[in-house]
Amino acid sequence: METTNIKAFGIEELGEKVKELVIQRREVSAKDIEIDILYCGVCHSDMHHIHGDWGKEKYPLIPGHEIVGRVTKVGSDVTKLKVGDLAGVGCLVDSCHTCDSCKKDLEQYCLSGSTVTYGGMDKHSGGHTFGGYSEKIVVDEHFVLKVPANLDLAAVAPLLCAGITTWSPLRHWNVKAGSRVAVIGLGGLGHMAIKLAKGLGAEVTLFSRSPNKEKDAFDLGADAVVISTDEDQMSSVQGKFDLIIDTVPYIHDVNPYISTLCIDGTLVLVGYLGGLEPILNTVPLIMGRKSVAGSLIGGLAETQEMLDFCGKHNIVSEIEMINMQDINAAYERMLKSDVKYRFVIDMASLKG
Repeated sequence: METTNIKAFGIEELGEKVKELVIQRREVSAKDIEIDILYCGVCHSDMHHIHGDWGKEKYPLIPGHEIVGRVTKVGSDVTKLKVGDLAGVGCLVDSCHTCDSCKKDLEQYCLSGSTVTYGGMDKHSGGHTFGGYSEKIVVDEHFVLKVPANLDLAAVAPLLCAGITTWSPLRHWNVKAGSRVAVIGLGGLGHMAIKLAKGLGAEVTLFSRSPNKEKDAFDLGADAVVISTDEDQMSSVQGKFDLIIDTVPYIHDVNPYISTLCIDGTLVLVGYLGGLEPILNTVPLIMGRKSVAGSLIGGLAETQEMLDFCGKHNIVSEIEMINMQDINAAYERMLKSDVKYRFVIDMASLKG
């Protein structure tokens, strides 16, 4: 397999700071699209992978799965896009295409294991995949998305993870005009959940522990804010919500929120992987036919639907642009929740 050397940013071993590296990308094959990366969002998962928080990693590690750029080459069999088109790549770059999940456009749940954009098994090279902290990326056309030209391209990048992570449960649980949706946590995921739920016509409430989040929530389109540590405010929304999207990325008690669901309501976890503490109380679940569920990003068709919806309704992420060389400082700020609400890397800073 022919390859090309390109510049990237990542680490060669655990404990390093992110630095400039040289990696190899495959040359374009018949079904491939090459994309010159213009912007790459910075997801919390990037930082977790760099810090080794989720177990053993493959090195060199090149993060980045919120990629927006312009097509520079296409393979002979490509029909989706042409050279010069705007394109996006999210969290997935391959799957088996043949299992029941893939046939239902649910590639994120591929029964053979989907290939993630970085740190996954690369079926082409036999090595592992490299993400968007790089000059270019080469991806099978099925996993490349069309980006609406009317949107701020930099602010589109986080839609490819934070956007689809919250859009997928909104669509699966049939949120529409008149639905009552609550969002727990106001960060990269939470602010997109508010924007997208509001765009679908829902009545949207933010649950927050911090009264100082109220103005931001209203500015993003929320109809109400409930301070979750205030018993009176929590009592006032008992039995109200059809869907609660829980974006909190660390262990926390979900029990107080269950009682705010209506009959047949669902609390869906999108931000946290791991056990729940304290133990989930099943009484309100059984007595109200309520559910606690989980959701993982979205398939390619659903992601394209989300991008098209955002193009129609002019919905993008709230971002702060940084240079590639500032990524380590950005991680330090993320640990302090010091960003509203997503860092996006201007990849021109890598190429210059």
